[in-house]
Amino acid sequence: MATRAPETDGRRSAAAARRRVREREIIAATRALFDERGVRDAQIEDIARAVGINRAIVYRHFTGKEELFALTLVSYLDELREDLDAAEGGTPTDRLAAIVGAFVDYGLAHPAFVDCAQALMRRSGPELLDEISEGALFRLGRSISACLAVLSGALEELGVEDPTLLANTLYASGLGALQLARVGILVKEAAPGVPTVGQISPEQVRDYLVASALALASR
Repeated sequence: MATRAPETDGRRSAAAARRRVREREIIAATRALFDERGVRDAQIEDIARAVGINRAIVYRHFTGKEELFALTLVSYLDELREDLDAAEGGTPTDRLAAIVGAFVDYGLAHPAFVDCAQALMRRSGPELLDEISEGALFRLGRSISACLAVLSGALEELGVEDPTLLANTLYASGLGALQLARVGILVKEAAPGVPTVGQISPEQVRDYLVASALALASR
């Protein structure tokens, strides 16, 4: 038995490595479909076809569609973290403006990131625990918190009393504003009871989010 243990361990390690490679392939295919078609039009059958497997194999690696989408969001968040880290400013105020601007720029360039993040935020905690494994939730939470830590750090430099709360609030409201930038339409009253629409550009949304973050941080 002692002579077989290393061989058994080697097979297990190789199998685990193959599993990790296949998971990365599936997530990459999901991300590609998100970027090409959007979150709503990405189907498990299409993802499996892109990897060259059947849908049953996808479900061997992920508990379901929600977990796969959550881990795909992780790939976006890890990219976003790099952009936030790269944001620089001469003063704490400049740095906060650069970080918020980098978030908006990333969201505008990756609309599927916004869709995926909003879809998960609409689910309650118990729902997520039922649909996503603890390991996947940990990876998602780690990626979200890493992004928020960059923002919280900038807010802390400005003396914000509760930088964690404000960072989370700015993240949530920023996702909503990015959706507004995509639609490009403002709704307002032309007269009491008479609705009308106006236009808003992505640049206006970016400027508004940066100005709002600076205003909230200075209160």
